[in-house]
Amino acid sequence: MIALPSAFFLSSPALGRDDALPPAVVRAMQSVGVPERDVSIYVRDAHTNEITVAHRADIARSPASTIKVLTTFAALDMLGPGYRWITRAYANGTLSNGVLRGDLVLVGGGDPYMTSERWWSFVQGLREQGIAKITGDVVLDNSHFVTIGANRADFDAQPFRSYNVLPDALMVNFQTSHFTLLPIDQRERPLIVVNPLPANLIIDNRVRTTQGKCQQDISFEMPEPTEPNRLLVTGTLAASCGSYSIHRAIMTAPDYAYGTFRTLWTQSGGVIDGVGRLGALPKDARLVYAYESLALPEVIRLVNKYSNNLMARHLLLTLGAERFGPPATVEGGRGAIESWLTSKGIRIEGLVLENGSGLSRAERVTARALGEMLDVAWHSPFMPEFAASLPLSATDGTLRKRFNAPAMQGRIRLKTGRIDDVSALAGFVNAASGKTFVVVIIINHLGAHRNSGELVQSELVRWVFGQ
Repeated sequence: MIALPSAFFLSSPALGRDDALPPAVVRAMQSVGVPERDVSIYVRDAHTNEITVAHRADIARSPASTIKVLTTFAALDMLGPGYRWITRAYANGTLSNGVLRGDLVLVGGGDPYMTSERWWSFVQGLREQGIAKITGDVVLDNSHFVTIGANRADFDAQPFRSYNVLPDALMVNFQTSHFTLLPIDQRERPLIVVNPLPANLIIDNRVRTTQGKCQQDISFEMPEPTEPNRLLVTGTLAASCGSYSIHRAIMTAPDYAYGTFRTLWTQSGGVIDGVGRLGALPKDARLVYAYESLALPEVIRLVNKYSNNLMARHLLLTLGAERFGPPATVEGGRGAIESWLTSKGIRIEGLVLENGSGLSRAERVTARALGEMLDVAWHSPFMPEFAASLPLSATDGTLRKRFNAPAMQGRIRLKTGRIDDVSALAGFVNAASGKTFVVVIIINHLGAHRNSGELVQSELVRWVFGQ
């Protein structure tokens, strides 16, 4: 990842009260070389609303993925726990005896979790409407979201990593396939198995099988703008390694959606005469099938427990679409959240929302503001759904291996955040006394994403747990 410039670490004086830090936390900072000026902490009793610690809590800092608690709770509060996204299929032509004489139009509604299994279910449900053959094209309408004018390589020059995939209203399986490379005796190149396999994907396999100790060096590239579906796979794989597997994001979102749709349609016994193409839904097209997403609480659980950037970005866009109407824009999503914060009486000086996921060098928020928002969440009717979405200590998600002392297991619900030189936690700690505390700690310091940040966080959480 790209390190932030040195100016990133300059701090301003705290705007609010600046309580003394717990001695154990101070010692941890000193032991790992993290100065107090680079740390913001906000601890609040969720029942009495007493602020226990507010250390530099009004400095806007990079929150990394802890910003997802804002995006997810705002979505839950504004949309409600029954909210679902709808993916629709329309017939633009006549349907008779299983033959659609015309085009099939697939309209994306922004479903953030259309996995390959759910895409297969969508295809099966559509086939059950009596369509066996499509004589025209498969038209993809992804206009519910405005196309994001960015490149997947912008954040860290890793365009084939799933966390860098850009939102699309007709996103399938995070635009990601599982690649398995299998060395085969008497063959110079390994066999490459892809799942799911888009029907329109062309694999240019230039990987060499080598002998000797197990080593692999595999690269993926889509180098030809005129051939956007040709994937070049290069490198070496030692036969002694056996099979080698990796997940990679490929193609464009519409090409991937069409390619996997065609594969599944054909596997189910269906026929498509035409091709895939982008297009708008014709006014006279007839709805033939509608497929619901998971409910919103299930979606935010996946976002927070596993820190899914793409799903968080879909939430932000969905908020924009619901408040201002489609097509959804990032600016609309930001505006929706800012209006919601105002309605809750939460003022965030220096708030910068870039995409709502934390996969950003620009996003900024204060520890106090995140803490106040979490306090609102704790007293909300939707608190059970939101709290259940957060990683649980020594149990699941990104806290599966943290805070595993027997007394702490299952009593700490914290969203983690980490990018280069940023380490953060935000959520709830159910202390040994039975009290529940809102806890936010944001560290912006050179190397904080390594162990130093977690060591300081651990001392704070242990201290809070003992209150």
